Amino acid sequence: MKVVFLDRKSIGEDIDLNPFNKFGEVVSYDYSTVEETYERTKEADIIILNKVPINEKSISDAHKLKLVCVTATGTNNLDKEYLASRNIQWRNVAGYSTEAVAQHTLALTLSLFEHLPYYDNYVKSEKYVNDRLFTHFEMKFNEINGKTWGIIGLGAIGSRVAEIATCLGAKVIYYSTSGKNNNEKYKRVSFDELLSQSDIISIHAPLNENTMHLINKDALIKMKNTTILINVGRGPIVVEKDLAWALENNVIAAAGLDVLDIEPMSNDNPLKNIKDSCKLIITPHIAWAAVEARQRLMQIIYNQIEEYLRSK
Repeated sequence: MKVVFLDRKSIGEDIDLNPFNKFGEVVSYDYSTVEETYERTKEADIIILNKVPINEKSISDAHKLKLVCVTATGTNNLDKEYLASRNIQWRNVAGYSTEAVAQHTLALTLSLFEHLPYYDNYVKSEKYVNDRLFTHFEMKFNEINGKTWGIIGLGAIGSRVAEIATCLGAKVIYYSTSGKNNNEKYKRVSFDELLSQSDIISIHAPLNENTMHLINKDALIKMKNTTILINVGRGPIVVEKDLAWALENNVIAAAGLDVLDIEPMSNDNPLKNIKDSCKLIITPHIAWAAVEARQRLMQIIYNQIEEYLRSK
């Protein structure tokens, strides 16, 4: 049995993959292009990957291939019809990053809500050294207690964020992008109601026909000029040029993003020129990547392979 990791770097070098040796020969590559994947999978029985496209072009010569494991929830990179035509099974993972993404949502929110970049810079620029007053609160901030926190997508992660927001004293409302989710703990509202009522809006929805470019100029205009927008869902849910316009013109107060339309960030991204970290914080798709979450993810993959082999 040969197991091939096609993009080992996407998992992190701090995660121990030695247990996978139980399944046979293990070969790891930091990154793989489609062309490299074609060569590297020729003798593979099982491949493990994150973002590598798996289709006829990349695995047409992988005649031994039986199982494809994706170290993520999204499977847009898999040609499932082609895999089915060759009787190749696939697995993905879900539920491994709920705590990590909820935590990152809170981190982005608090940093923007309390203008922490400004205050950190105030001290580190030595303006606080021998200051006349023991305190400095030029950038005014409020308590989350009593504010309205609007959640777009009340799945597992959105529900966890709702719990945290409630603990902080916020009133939670939510919008179901599918129209199917109901949670009696929180008030379900229309999209326009969520936009107009929320002080904080966090996005935890998948990317589909209901959410593509959901947050556009029209939506941003309906928000309060004090609103903080957080996107830890999928980049294309937000129209980036419209968000850049909204931030530059103080249509909303601030935004925290962990996902972008194109990743890694493209040179022509309209958000690239906004350098004020009190107005915009962008992290490089790390919300899912807490050590425990990545360990949990690879344990799920290990269990999936073990279960697959046991069934044969």
